[in-house]
Amino acid sequence: MEQITPFDWHRMLWSEDAPPAFLWEVVLRCVITYLLVLGALRVTGRRGVRQLSIFELSIILALGSAGGDAMFYQDVPLLHVAVVFVVVPTLYLIFNRITEKSVKFSNWLEGATICLIEDGVIDIEEFRKHNLTYKELFGELRQRQVEHLGQVRKMYMEATGEISVFFYPTTEPVRPGLPIWPEVLKTAQAHVTEPGSYACTECGRVVELPAATSVCTGCHQNCWVPACTRQRET
Repeated sequence: MEQITPFDWHRMLWSEDAPPAFLWEVVLRCVITYLLVLGALRVTGRRGVRQLSIFELSIILALGSAGGDAMFYQDVPLLHVAVVFVVVPTLYLIFNRITEKSVKFSNWLEGATICLIEDGVIDIEEFRKHNLTYKELFGELRQRQVEHLGQVRKMYMEATGEISVFFYPTTEPVRPGLPIWPEVLKTAQAHVTEPGSYACTECGRVVELPAATSVCTGCHQNCWVPACTRQRET
């Protein structure tokens, strides 16, 4: 094996396989590749520079790999890279046309919008299917000034992964719900010591419970905290 000298600046700065003049070719490759990237982003439109779907992210990764290699590898022909930058955006446009005409294909390719919370109750089946955590879910709601699930009429997870939340009007009576403060959730108990309104910490369902150990009829768990009825501040 060839002996390597640590911190050999000649080895670190210059390649033995390419003369110093090759740096000018690297500059030219960077300019051409960068223009190809800009052209590809113009094809994808504004969606390409906002929150990316899985499909759009795969395209960016493919173009990034092709463009990055072409910038400084002397054995990567620029014509080959140009073909990649023509084919990949073309596939993007074709798939976009198909997704406009087929809902099933669109849902398979980019994912479907799902309802995670309805009337203050978490859809446990959808929640578990998408490998979400309560920390993520409640964190998103707390950033929108939500104190308990009784304030939430509907919550959707969009295909891009973003969250959309719809609230009950503040003019309506407050619905009791599961408080989502971490310090409150830590006090959850299986055995209710006093009768009253309690919220299931698993699905958020609110029921009237006696002083006993009870199981939620929705998710079949037995972890409870007192339901919260605080009005949402706007």
